Amino acid sequence: MSNAEIRGRFVWHELMTTDPDAAGTFYSNVVPWKTQPSGMPSYTLWMSGDNRVGGLMSLPHDADGKPPRWMVYIGTPDVDASVATAQRLGGRVLKGAAEIPNVGKFAVLSDPQGAAFIVFTPNAGSDGAASSAAVGDFTWHELATTDPHAALRFYSELFGWKKGASHDMGTMGTYQIISHEGQDVGGVYHARDASMPPSWLGYVRVTDAGKAASAVKAGGGRVLHGPAEVPGGSWIVMALDPQGGAFAVVETPTAQAAANATPPPKKSAKAAAPQARSTPALSSGRTGARKKTASANPTAGSKTGASGTGAKRAAKRVTTKRASANRSTAKRAAARRATGTTAKRVTARTRVAKRTVAKRTVAKSTVAKSTRAKRGSAAARRGNSAGRARAHNGRRGARSGGRKRR
Repeated sequence: MSNAEIRGRFVWHELMTTDPDAAGTFYSNVVPWKTQPSGMPSYTLWMSGDNRVGGLMSLPHDADGKPPRWMVYIGTPDVDASVATAQRLGGRVLKGAAEIPNVGKFAVLSDPQGAAFIVFTPNAGSDGAASSAAVGDFTWHELATTDPHAALRFYSELFGWKKGASHDMGTMGTYQIISHEGQDVGGVYHARDASMPPSWLGYVRVTDAGKAASAVKAGGGRVLHGPAEVPGGSWIVMALDPQGGAFAVVETPTAQAAANATPPPKKSAKAAAPQARSTPALSSGRTGARKKTASANPTAGSKTGASGTGAKRAAKRVTTKRASANRSTAKRAAARRATGTTAKRVTARTRVAKRTVAKRTVAKSTVAKSTRAKRGSAAARRGNSAGRARAHNGRRGARSGGRKRR
């Protein structure tokens, strides 16, 4: 790769810390790295398999009280020209251009908002870390800053970066994707924590974000956020190492897992993004702020085979959703059966009540008829008695009259 082609590429990552030996042990347990001597005094290489990922060194004595931190190296064909351009655009020179024997030339700069980075021109045959999206590589870079628009103008002119998709996060502002040579390589967003300075955060690809989070805790680090799923099916963890250096990891699902995953709900045209790939996260590792989005082209591709963990998680989510749906269906069926049973019981009770009322009505009618009959018989008897009495009296009257005439 020529120096002209290296412009704007993230070519190296370097951890400056207070305890390099402890950091070497910690990171080797969290991400698939090993340490290897570099051949230079007080400098160690991070290796992912046979690939060089970055470097490890002691925090410089002139760090002015700054905490341990990861530094990003961005390629340029001419360090001196980039330093001059950065100054013209409002950037600052933190360490002037210097040569690294048999490696290349570099300078430490900060953008106008204060985020530090390093410009680097490699010697022939030494172009920095291997460029891939394999497990163990840095696959995404995120800038938390106080002025995203100004920062993007600065980097675009310095490195030729372009604006990719932008995503509205509501009260959290806008997440702006950075594109380089047609590929999305990172994002820029507004840092809400005024107590934390603007900074870059790198994401290392792992096979299992959950295991990485457990390893962070077991090694004495601190998990700031995650494991958390982001649009597209990736899982991210943001953390601090035991010495205070901020870093992040991302687990990217396999193609099969992504195909098996349940499609996300539709979003508005403004907030939606293509579903082919996803950004790892939209968050500052130091503050642990939680911001997520999707991108048209993820940095964490699938050049190498990933573990089946993502597929298992996706399958588990699908199985869980199906089980939930089945339970809901069973509940609705049970409710319908319960409703039908209740209706049948009500109908049966109504029928019994009607039969009871009918019986009581018939019984009352029979009693009434019997009473009326008895009353009629009694009246008839009384009538007969009265008639007999009148007849008797009539006969007595007739006899009395006959005696009187005689």
